[in-house]
Amino acid sequence: MMSSRPKLMFFVTVDWFFCSHFLERAVAARDAGYEVVVLTHIARHGDRIREAGLRAIHLEIDRRSVNPCTGVMTLARVWRVLRAEKPDFLHQVALKPILIGSLAARLSGISRLVNAVVGAGYMFSSDTLTARLLRPLVRLGLKSLLNPRGSKVVFENTDDLGTFVEKGYVRGEDAVLIAGAGVNPDAYPQADVSSSPPLVVLVARLLSDKGIGEFVEAAQKIRRAGIAARFAVVGDMDPDNRASIDAATIERWRGEGDVEFWGFRSDVAAVLEQAAIACLPSYREGLPKSLLEAMAAGLPCVSTDVPGCRLAVQDGDNGLLVPPRDTEALRRALVILIEDPGLRRRMGTRGRARVEAEFSSQRVIRQTLDLYQQMDIY
Repeated sequence: MMSSRPKLMFFVTVDWFFCSHFLERAVAARDAGYEVVVLTHIARHGDRIREAGLRAIHLEIDRRSVNPCTGVMTLARVWRVLRAEKPDFLHQVALKPILIGSLAARLSGISRLVNAVVGAGYMFSSDTLTARLLRPLVRLGLKSLLNPRGSKVVFENTDDLGTFVEKGYVRGEDAVLIAGAGVNPDAYPQADVSSSPPLVVLVARLLSDKGIGEFVEAAQKIRRAGIAARFAVVGDMDPDNRASIDAATIERWRGEGDVEFWGFRSDVAAVLEQAAIACLPSYREGLPKSLLEAMAAGLPCVSTDVPGCRLAVQDGDNGLLVPPRDTEALRRALVILIEDPGLRRRMGTRGRARVEAEFSSQRVIRQTLDLYQQMDIY
């Protein structure tokens, strides 16, 4: 027994991502007897975190910056928090918190870490010069900081797990698969996938590596071929992300009229209920929650054959997979589903069944709490 009420700290860069992907697990941990603290950049969701019975600590952290001086200042801030809070257990999410937090934990004498790799994001999917230059440094940091003794490393898909073990970033016995954040299937009414003209929705932040450019180009080709369909992108801009699409490009696409841009919507279940097809032509993911939500709503999915997406979508079963960055293949897959309502129904039914069996939030919560218990946090 470490204490009667062990302290569990989550370290996540921004509050909206914590609320979307980890709030349910944090509340479950609180109910299981943990004192839960959330270290994050508090923007708009601090009250939601506190109302859930969790304590929130604001952290100034720049998700976009790769400046080493900025990184050192962030490291110092995190170190001061860890020294003051002395968490028994630290759950860190995504590459920047893992690298900074693991070093701060080492300096603070904290050894019980869960480091959650959630898709590797911009650093491993981008072809920009900055990403290519930084990749060797990130790999060196991962080898030294990702899996210290006493830690576990959580992956959202088997591709990333296998790659990280193979490259020596993590010991095989410390690698854990927990498939995404999970969803509650009962929260998603079933969409009428037979509706005409069918509405194809892409739910994601407005980032280039979500394949939004390819989606817009495919939609333009389909509509200009005279095929009846609507296309909508549902999501907000994210200027702190290096893959963010600029406002002028969004306005140009909106003005061309082939794709509707609905902006951020908090009622995702209501959005999906209107749709007939979900699409996410991403370059790389951990396990995209937007696809799981679409599957829960009974929608067939068109996505890319990349890590994360191919775990959610099985080609020919609950959707269709295409190569990333391939606009023509994306167009063909969308047309297949647009023109075949029966196939949409069959694939949507299979997706709903897979969510219930494999990707429910209760399953993810149970696996996460089991992991804490296995690490002897009690």
